[in-house]
Amino acid sequence: MGVIAVKLTISTWLQNLGIACSIASFFTLFFRISDFAWVTKSVYYIPVFFVILFLLGLVIAEDVRKVFKKMFWYEKRHEQRPIWQVGIGFIFFLAQIGVVLVFSAGLTHLKLGGMPLFFVIAFMNAFIMTVIYEEIFFRKERAKTTVNNSK
Repeated sequence: MGVIAVKLTISTWLQNLGIACSIASFFTLFFRISDFAWVTKSVYYIPVFFVILFLLGLVIAEDVRKVFKKMFWYEKRHEQRPIWQVGIGFIFFLAQIGVVLVFSAGLTHLKLGGMPLFFVIAFMNAFIMTVIYEEIFFRKERAKTTVNNSK
């Protein structure tokens, strides 16, 4: 198994973990603010419902990724990198917001110029994480285009 195959596998798993975390976080939040709050009982400050949904989210995350790829015509695009960056950034952004809303609800009250601070920090983190992620997993294609452009 080559380096590229390992990077692709790791990249896919990281994306699936982010999607599963987002799914579990938002469903836990929705149940917590509804009449079914009793479902979200915690053990050591970790909601049991979150853990169950996270494991179920891991099972369906690959299918969710494939649906979004088909929906945005990812495979048909000549230049896939911009939609790839938006997708990765969105996964990071939603995962961070979901974790804050489920595990640190006290942080949602802080504001920066009228906007909740956890949105601002999640957006900045998602941007930085997308750049780092791209440097690790998208490096070879960028090197190919640089070589092709210099000819």
